[in-house]
Amino acid sequence: MDALLPLAETLGARLKERGETVAVAESSTGGLISAALLSVGGASAYFRGGGVIYTAQARSGLLDIPARLPAPIERASTEPYAVLLADTVRARLDASWGIGESGAAGPAGNRYGDRPGHSCIAVTGAGFSRVITLETGIADRLVNMRAFGVRALELLAEALGQ
Repeated sequence: MDALLPLAETLGARLKERGETVAVAESSTGGLISAALLSVGGASAYFRGGGVIYTAQARSGLLDIPARLPAPIERASTEPYAVLLADTVRARLDASWGIGESGAAGPAGNRYGDRPGHSCIAVTGAGFSRVITLETGIADRLVNMRAFGVRALELLAEALGQ
């Protein structure tokens, strides 16, 4: 959390200054992105909400994305899926920015064959759309969760021009 919290504080101030909001749909970070953004006093001015979209049930129930993903998205833990999460949560919560994250924190890979340390992260909004795949090569679950969270916040910082 040492790297997440200062970054979240800077982002919170920037979002408030701009009068913008953010919504989060995260998976293998387990809520760390949302927790970091919410750790800042006054977060209600910019944080619209978030969900841990860890299962197909959560995806369907919280984001109304069907079990059978829309073409051409074949599965979770891909760049197109991360964009779908970011776009959907942003639209559903009427936020300026959406963050989507899906991956395999470890210690094992996921059911799709991705190795531990794999995460796809997207930030969308205001004519901005950026998606990356992060491969840490590490099997440590907590280390990966933190690394994925930091990279997601760094992408939001890039979107905000920081």
